[in-house]
Amino acid sequence: MEEALADFLRHLALEKRASELTVKSYREDLTQAKDFLRTQVGGGGLEKVTSRNLRAWLVWLHEQGYAKSTVARRLAAVRSWFRFLCRRGELPANPADGLRGPRQEKKLPHFLPEEALAKLLSAPSAESLLGRRDRAMLEALYSAGLRVSELTGLNLGDLDRGEGLATVRGKGKKERLVFFGERALEALDAWLTARCALLANLNRQPAAKHQQAVFLNKNGTRLTSRSVGRLLAKYLALSGLDAAASPHSLRHSFATHLLDRGADIRSVQELLGHRSLATTQIYTHVSTKRLNDSYRKAHPRAQ
Repeated sequence: MEEALADFLRHLALEKRASELTVKSYREDLTQAKDFLRTQVGGGGLEKVTSRNLRAWLVWLHEQGYAKSTVARRLAAVRSWFRFLCRRGELPANPADGLRGPRQEKKLPHFLPEEALAKLLSAPSAESLLGRRDRAMLEALYSAGLRVSELTGLNLGDLDRGEGLATVRGKGKKERLVFFGERALEALDAWLTARCALLANLNRQPAAKHQQAVFLNKNGTRLTSRSVGRLLAKYLALSGLDAAASPHSLRHSFATHLLDRGADIRSVQELLGHRSLATTQIYTHVSTKRLNDSYRKAHPRAQ
């Protein structure tokens, strides 16, 4: 079982070009599944695993108190693993194919209203070097609908200031073009000037792997996703805004506000880098809900 799992993880990393975090998540989920299934089949290998064994595993996950989303994710991981082994001829059939995961509760994306976004984006001070960085960081997240990993992965060579766009690497290392509005470009220009001053104050060049990073911390190394989350929490608190917001909330806000203002859903799909339109359609539910709320409040005979 260990060898079969190692082969699949290598396939994800090398052939599917999955990120380190994705491979780590698969490793954790599948290691737990493997350990449970080993107790079900005794000394046998994966070829001995049946759908009944997998149902017992799903029941065990439920009894352990795992969330429905976690159970569904782990079942999908096992199904993908077994499908890989079937393609290689190591399994005659996929015992997970006939299993259905728990019904998921549909949660609407968490986003900030336009007024709250404006308040948040103006929170960082333009008087300090790091304040300019933070304003550019927040503006970039919202203006281009970036994932936090795409923001921290930005390099100087990815920016095209003249065209107001950048090349980012999203999930699966797929590249796409994103656009920056005028305010985001102004904030980026201010930060890039401040970035030079920051490095001059340090009186040294950053290590080679950090030299091209757009967003640096006070020590001249690439800003991390965790640091972006901490900085956002700081400015949410300063602005008196919803503390539950995350860097991804700015991406959700980007999509929701575009659709609210009449953008075509196919265009929003391209801007977000979604492979499937179904993934983007969740934002139409947000916009429809807001329209319905407005109707219920405003129409004299809606209540």
